[in-house]
Amino acid sequence: MTKCSLYVHLEAKPGKEQEVADFLVSALPLVNQEPETTAWFALKMGPSTFGIFDAFPSEAGRDAHLSGEVAKALMAKASDLFAKPPQINKVDVLADKLPG
Repeated sequence: MTKCSLYVHLEAKPGKEQEVADFLVSALPLVNQEPETTAWFALKMGPSTFGIFDAFPSEAGRDAHLSGEVAKALMAKASDLFAKPPQINKVDVLADKLPG
């Protein structure tokens, strides 16, 4: 069962909305290389509001993701793409339904 997740809230700088969307889409191959990331979603909630939701079977999986390539790329681009630093929230999962 999924036990841990992350919700990351992102606000694009004016004029950077498409770059944020492109960055999020480009992160998928990196996430696909993470065996402990069992679900990952790049989200667009409004014209400049984006997010990431991902899920893990354990705290170790979540920690591995937070120190992985996607997190490194996100932080490297943060000052260029985002109006404020990404808001990373650790969330506990109470129940889930996943394929497989």
